[in-house]
Amino acid sequence: MSFWPKSRKARRRLTILLAVAPVLALAVGLALYGLRDSISLFYTPAQAKEAHVAPGRKVQLGGLVQHGSVVKHPGGDVEFVVADQRATAKVSYHGDLPDLFREGQGIVAEGTFNDSGVFVAKQVLAKHDERYMPRDVAKALKKQGEWRGEGAPPPNYGAPAYGKPTT
Repeated sequence: MSFWPKSRKARRRLTILLAVAPVLALAVGLALYGLRDSISLFYTPAQAKEAHVAPGRKVQLGGLVQHGSVVKHPGGDVEFVVADQRATAKVSYHGDLPDLFREGQGIVAEGTFNDSGVFVAKQVLAKHDERYMPRDVAKALKKQGEWRGEGAPPPNYGAPAYGKPTT
């Protein structure tokens, strides 16, 4: 029994298929290889720690800016802490922050983790309302209990407790 069909028309189709399949596979492989750095996954600080994101991998880190954590250095460098209910992540950024950036505000930072675990942001986006949040981000916040819904006050991660004096 031969690999080739007996029909001349079927042999021609099989020959064309065998010639086109490797070219198509190569094209798909090259496209995926070219897009590998364009894919940016979203993590909250807790998800990033659980996933052990490799240093240098481009990701998006989202959460609330912790109260009292913003430190502005001369030359445009800014350091702050992004928090969710379970974890925090230190963020380093060089550049101008968005006008809506402030402590207690939700942000999404795009960048990479360095070898010491500090998130080096290339871009910081401040959000102003949950209604403009991407669906995946909203699902992640709901899963962690961070979702504030309509008009609920933001949680105060790292804010001093009011009512009881500290000694």
